[in-house]
Amino acid sequence: MSEWELIKRHWKDNWNQNEHSLHKKQQLHKKNGKSINHIDIIGKKQNTTTNNDRSELAYQLYIKLFIEDEDNFYHEEVVENRIAIIKNDQVIEDKEISFQRAQKPEKIEADQNQVRFAYDRRAAVQYAERWWNDANPAYQFFEDNDCTNYISQCLRAGGAPMHGAPNRSKGWWYQNNNWSYSWSVANALRWYLSGATSGLKGTEISDPQNLLLGDVICYDFQGDGRWDHNTIVVAKDSQNMPLVNAHTNNSRHRFWTYEDSAAWTPDCNYRFFRIGEDDRAKD
Repeated sequence: MSEWELIKRHWKDNWNQNEHSLHKKQQLHKKNGKSINHIDIIGKKQNTTTNNDRSELAYQLYIKLFIEDEDNFYHEEVVENRIAIIKNDQVIEDKEISFQRAQKPEKIEADQNQVRFAYDRRAAVQYAERWWNDANPAYQFFEDNDCTNYISQCLRAGGAPMHGAPNRSKGWWYQNNNWSYSWSVANALRWYLSGATSGLKGTEISDPQNLLLGDVICYDFQGDGRWDHNTIVVAKDSQNMPLVNAHTNNSRHRFWTYEDSAAWTPDCNYRFFRIGEDDRAKD
């Protein structure tokens, strides 16, 4: 049996183990009054490293879930990057590649001289849907941690003005294959959104139900004050809770809490940002 056939058999036999994200998704959706009606799982082999009788196979797992939400249905899609270790024709380990922790950047200074802008939420969401599982060649792609770069591109598609170049610790910008910390680093974008007073900025709100499409959620998975991840709201469920898109891992219409993620801990903190100058939060 080939290595890839071994992995597929392993998946068929073990996909519902407690530690796997699919089981976590089942529990999360059940907790929120939903059910997973159907699951499609497709694997794509990337590369194999062999040393004597031990092989490491890197692959990408595409998971599509058909979610029943009261009288409605929607698809959730997730792509996981995984590594399987095979020895003596047995899969001895199969794990998702660890979440990359963000580096803490220099302090970001907001530019005070930018004009107001009308945020085009529809354009931002359309961009988020188009590129959730792909990389726009017009921008740099960060293979290990592309989440904030992707969110910045969505905000830019919605008309957010760029400023601050070429100072990487100032403003929010992408120019000539260079970019600000706030463009690409999760921790930097979180603090920039709450610190900017004009141009691209975020108004913090307390209730995720009050988020609009195109708004941003920031995640501190460890609860240590260093922000790890960002997502964009692209839809709402039957309880008016956000469904989000993200990169690293690439996800579409994922329930906003991320409790099904390997990076999530019970100490996770969230920040909810209403984007735009003209539609202020009424929390």
